Amino acid sequence: MIRRLIARAFWTFGRWKLVTEPAPKRPTILIGAPHTSNWDFVLMLAIAWSLGVEVHWLGKDSLFAGWRRPIMRGLGGIPVDRTDPSRIVAEVVDRVRADEVFGLVITPDGTRGGHTHWKSGFHRIAVQTGMPVTLGYVDSLTRTTGLGPTLEMTGDIAEDMDRIREFYADKHGIRPEKQITPRLREEDSAPGVCEGDPEPS
Repeated sequence: MIRRLIARAFWTFGRWKLVTEPAPKRPTILIGAPHTSNWDFVLMLAIAWSLGVEVHWLGKDSLFAGWRRPIMRGLGGIPVDRTDPSRIVAEVVDRVRADEVFGLVITPDGTRGGHTHWKSGFHRIAVQTGMPVTLGYVDSLTRTTGLGPTLEMTGDIAEDMDRIREFYADKHGIRPEKQITPRLREEDSAPGVCEGDPEPS
C-alpha cells in the first residue's frame, strides 16, 4: 500500500508519464531498455510499485556487501556470483516452480561506454525456463515509460531480436548518446539459441 502511494505521488508530481500495458500474470523476464542512466532504476521501481509487480533484478555481489545487503534485497536484488552464474537460472526455475509471479528485470544493454551489443543472458534464461519476455521501456522524447508487449521467445535469435528491435526502434534513452541498437553478438556469428551466461547490471 505504501509503495503504491509513493508511486502515485511520483507520477502525479514528476515529469514522467506512465503509459503501459497490463502487467503479466505469470513469471516473466522484464527487459529495461534503453538503459542509459541509473535513473532508469527509479523509473523501474515506480512502474513495478504502480502495477503491483514483484520484481527481482540481478546485481554484482559487491553491491550486497555490509549494510547495503538488506536494502538491496528489500528492493528485489539477487546477488550474482560471477564464479557460478549457472546458479541464477536454477534460482529462477525454483521461483517459477513455486508458482511465484514476478518479473526478473534485466538491462541487457548496460550503461558502460564502448559496448556495441546487448548481453544475451536474458534470452538464454527465457529459453531455458520457458518464461516470456516483457519489454519495459523509457522514452525521453515523450517522457513516457512503462511496460510494452510480452513476447514468447522462439529460440531463433534473429526472429526474436527482430521483434524486440521493432518495439524499441522509436524509444530514446535518458542519455541517448549512450544508446545502442538491440543486437546480440550471436546474431553476427550463427543462427540458433544464444549461449553465454547471464550477467548482472
